[in-house]
Amino acid sequence: MLVRGTEVNYYFICHRKLWFFNHGIGMEKEDENVSVGKLIHSMSYSRMDRDILMDKISIDFVERNGKIIIHEVKKSKKMETAHRYQLLYYLYFLRKKGIKAEGVINYPLLRRTEKVSLKKEEEIEEILEKIHKIISLPYPPSPIKKSYCRRCSYFEMCWI
Repeated sequence: MLVRGTEVNYYFICHRKLWFFNHGIGMEKEDENVSVGKLIHSMSYSRMDRDILMDKISIDFVERNGKIIIHEVKKSKKMETAHRYQLLYYLYFLRKKGIKAEGVINYPLLRRTEKVSLKKEEEIEEILEKIHKIISLPYPPSPIKKSYCRRCSYFEMCWI
């Protein structure tokens, strides 16, 4: 079963959110933070080859300067680990398809970039196994209170 990049991202943010998202319970459409992120994405890097869809993988944009560099655009660095692993998953996915690529996370509001390279495929494979276990559960995992829960689009599903 193919995992989406958002699911890898949510694995590092909240397992409950991952389960809800995978089971078609999407709360992001009404979330202001998600809307701002989509606006930033749509206004940034307009000259690039954007929104590349490959199976269930959606790459924000691609550079082709003698090598393939895939980019992921993010609003802030608050969930940096989740961002990094989402991009590492894309690099892993492409490598399994025979495509060698490099990765960059772009933070346009901060005017910063972070290069990402895939070194340990085994680590990504272990994460994918754990994601499959979570999404295969008959019920969502119990909520775990985190500092960013109040700003989460799933807050009411967990705490009200």
